[in-house]
Amino acid sequence: MATVSLSSVPKRLRMVEDFRCTSCQELNLEESADIYCEACQKFYCKRCGHLHNQLSTEHTTVGRGDIKKWPVPKEVEDFLRMCEAHENKTLTQFCQDHTQLCCSDCVVKIHSQCSKVTQISELTNSQPTGLEGMSVELETVLGEIKTLQISQKASIQSLQKTYKEHSAVMIEQMRGNLNTYIDECDNSSVGTSGGNEQYLKEEMCRSVLSIMNEFDNITAKELNEMKDEVISIKGSVTISMHKCTSLHNDLSHFHEIVQKIGDHKQLCLMASIKCKHIIQQALTLLGKSGKAFNVQSNTEHNVRIPSDSYECSITGICVLTDGQVLVADRGNNRVKLLNQQYQVVSHCDVTEYVEDMCQITPSEVAVALDDDSNTHNVQFITVSQSQLTLGRKLELHHGCSGIACHQGELFICSGTALFKYILNGKQLCRLYEDRSSVNTVWKCAVSPTGDRLYITSWHNKLLTLARDGTLLATYTDPALEWLTGLHVTPAGQVLVCGRWSYTVLQVGWEGQSKLANLATWEKDGVRLPWSVCYSSITSSIIVGQLGDNILVFRVE
Repeated sequence: MATVSLSSVPKRLRMVEDFRCTSCQELNLEESADIYCEACQKFYCKRCGHLHNQLSTEHTTVGRGDIKKWPVPKEVEDFLRMCEAHENKTLTQFCQDHTQLCCSDCVVKIHSQCSKVTQISELTNSQPTGLEGMSVELETVLGEIKTLQISQKASIQSLQKTYKEHSAVMIEQMRGNLNTYIDECDNSSVGTSGGNEQYLKEEMCRSVLSIMNEFDNITAKELNEMKDEVISIKGSVTISMHKCTSLHNDLSHFHEIVQKIGDHKQLCLMASIKCKHIIQQALTLLGKSGKAFNVQSNTEHNVRIPSDSYECSITGICVLTDGQVLVADRGNNRVKLLNQQYQVVSHCDVTEYVEDMCQITPSEVAVALDDDSNTHNVQFITVSQSQLTLGRKLELHHGCSGIACHQGELFICSGTALFKYILNGKQLCRLYEDRSSVNTVWKCAVSPTGDRLYITSWHNKLLTLARDGTLLATYTDPALEWLTGLHVTPAGQVLVCGRWSYTVLQVGWEGQSKLANLATWEKDGVRLPWSVCYSSITSSIIVGQLGDNILVFRVE
């Protein structure tokens, strides 16, 4: 069934005061109604209502305080009965298999194989509408959407500020280098003869050109990288903001509709079902989808290339918007690009072990590098025309075992702590720390809205943190031993790997309960899983493991 949309609803329906005075409308005037007369079957504003009450003293009227006794506006009834999938068709049936309202065309074209399709009129007495609870739920979701909109605006402002500050620092640094060198030349030129003075001038020009070229070749390139990132992330956030605005409007309109239906059982039922669908859309946007994946099939794909010296160990996976897949191969210190058939088409080598990888923009990833000793870096890599190019590198003063990104903010695991950075490499804070043992903070992931952080620990724990690092939940499961791979889908579904238990599970977005066993060694051949990622393009879960093969699970 098509997504519920209010774009075709008359503007008058979208207004809070959509009940208009009937007498005024006959005179082409627009006045809000304050009373309804059942005998006249007309609405009246205060002025017309006063006149009506004088002329029809025997008529009983109902005020806005008892608005549920007013008749349902025709526009509201038409909207609730309208099928979004088939124009000019009225909803008459309900598919219990898919919990969807259907018109006659829906039944024939979409639900012909469904086992439980019932006339709506037959359900009005048996199905609870729960409109009062629905109204409360709508208000709650509306508040959360509004909070998300505020957060998204703040993210854009923060991104632009980060870029401006970093560019100012880089330019000031170049200016300082130039001033320092010119001062040194001035000091050196004191007391020199004419020939030496000419030589010093030429040497100064060469050095100034060298400083400028260094700025153009290194600093300017870095600034351009950051500028492209900011533009891309801002574009993605803006699209998300538009979705939020549209959904907020739809939720608001449904909230109005719920208040105006009264006791009309069939319309109440239809409104309840439509409300549930729009609320589910909102929860998905908020990263709070409770839908459990159902595995349909799985395939195995070899990602080894002839120049690999060792067995592959896939510690990170990212899916690009065109369906290509990047995998981080720790065994060979490489990042590999796979096409839509999961064949390696390109690769690039890095200097240290590849511990993890996250997506920054549709064409750029950040790779966590660590040599298990003193070198800890974040390497940026861009993808263009199926080729990989190394970009700038951030040097860290702590371990780098896991990495995640959300709207220009980087979250990096050190092994015992979770740090928050911005794109220019500036560390903002330490969000969480557990020094009770080693590898207590191994991998991390961020919810779609950025309000929750997830951490895996080698000590069989999945931790859920608030945005400020406050611990919200701790999840343990005998089926998860030595937690490694971690991923959050765009709908907020949490996927996690148990390396020693040879399992992949789905956990609820609250981080408190298991929703599904997705893959095991016995059933699917999972072997020491390192990483996991969901592709919304192919509706697949990709599992990286110790070995030359990745596993791809088609899911619903």
